[in-house]
This record gives sequence, C-alpha cells and structure tokens, in this order.
Amino acid sequence: MPIKSTSSSYGSIAITLHWLMAMLVLILIVSGFRAAGTTIADAKAAILMVHAPVGITVLLLLIFRIVWWLFFDKKPQTIGGQPRWQELSARIVHYAFYGVLLLMTASGIGMFVLSGAGPILFGGTDAALPNFNELAPRTPHGIGARLLIALVVLHAGAAIYHQFVRKDGLLSRMWFDRDRTKKDIQ
Repeated sequence: MPIKSTSSSYGSIAITLHWLMAMLVLILIVSGFRAAGTTIADAKAAILMVHAPVGITVLLLLIFRIVWWLFFDKKPQTIGGQPRWQELSARIVHYAFYGVLLLMTASGIGMFVLSGAGPILFGGTDAALPNFNELAPRTPHGIGARLLIALVVLHAGAAIYHQFVRKDGLLSRMWFDRDRTKKDIQ
C-alpha cells in the first residue's frame, strides 16, 4: 500500500491517522462524559489522567494531519455519481471535525491552565480537584463534546450508507487493502 494517497484511494498515512484518531476521539468522548458524571474525586482524577494526555495526542495528530494534507499529500477524487449536496456536506463535516477538535483541545487546555489541575493530576500534588463547571472554558468544551458526537454519528452514518445502500466502495478507500494497491498501479 502506498504511503501517499492516489486519485482513487487514501494512502497508509492518511488511513492510519484516520483510524487512530477515530479510536482516540471515542476514548475522549467516553472518558470526558465519565469524568463529568462522577463525583468521586479519586475516580475523576484517574479518568482525567487518561483524558488529558489522549486529548493532547489528538491535537498533535490533528496538526500532523493538517500539515500532511496541506504540504505532502492529496485527497482522492470524489466518487462520481453523488449529488452535489452530498459532496458539500461531506466537506463541511470534515472541516467541522477539524474545527471542533481544535475547539475541544483549546478549551481543555484552558481549563487545565485556569484550574491548576495539571500539577494535581501529573505532579503528585495532593490538593483537591477544582470544580471545572465554574471555569469559562467548560461551556465550549461541553458544547464541543456534543457537536463531536453529532459529527461522529453523521460521518459514520454516511460511511454506512455508502457501504450498504449505495455499495460504491467509498468505505474501502479508507481501509488497508493490498489488492487496491495493485489496482491503483495498473
């Protein structure tokens, strides 16, 4: 499988970034809602000790992904026969993912900075966690989490629609397939 994308399929770097980020975003969604829903301080701290580094990892991968698309790779051509509104909505959802993920990391970092939770979670300080709900970045973080869920549902729903209703092979372009490499070369 080629590292870079071709006109008909994504390359191994784009595919790896997509699925790695998808898994990490799901971990963030689950851990974030779990942390928000618990009142037990030790449990909340343990969850946030996973949530925060995963969030930073997603930010770094997102920056790498944007740089990859802008300077090193090209996206495959759209699959023909789609209505214009579907192509436009797919583009909007992808850009919205980038925007919401940037909002989420900015507001998450803002909460850690304003709350002083970093030293509590990672520095061994034995202080109580602050009430994150009292911090200004908490509102956009919560809204962003719900937007992120909506985007995941839209994105996955569209992929399932293309795979099982349209049967146009769109989903297979974002999966590791050695046979596809041979087709791209021919």
